[in-house]
Amino acid sequence: MSEILTQLTEVLEARKQGSADESYVASLHQKGLNKILEKVGEECTETIIAAKDAERNDDNRQVIYETADLWFHSLVMLSHLGETADAVLDELQRRFGLSGLDEKASRNK
Repeated sequence: MSEILTQLTEVLEARKQGSADESYVASLHQKGLNKILEKVGEECTETIIAAKDAERNDDNRQVIYETADLWFHSLVMLSHLGETADAVLDELQRRFGLSGLDEKASRNK
């Protein structure tokens, strides 16, 4: 699973400095963080709507599609900020075995 994230991270980094006329990723980076965040927010909203529809229709195809878009744009955001999926995976690894309630409580201190 992380192999796909590694490959995607490499592609995103390669396209980061590319031509905005030839690369969607390059065009997002050129437009800046606010545009990237706009796309993350848009994809988040679409994912929420798709999840609600999936529950009602008992069909998860659209929520999977929208989640892929959300993850993709989140990875573009991380790339723009100089981070990679590995940083997120490391954070998830750190939390593994930690109760969600305990983790949440630790943030409130």
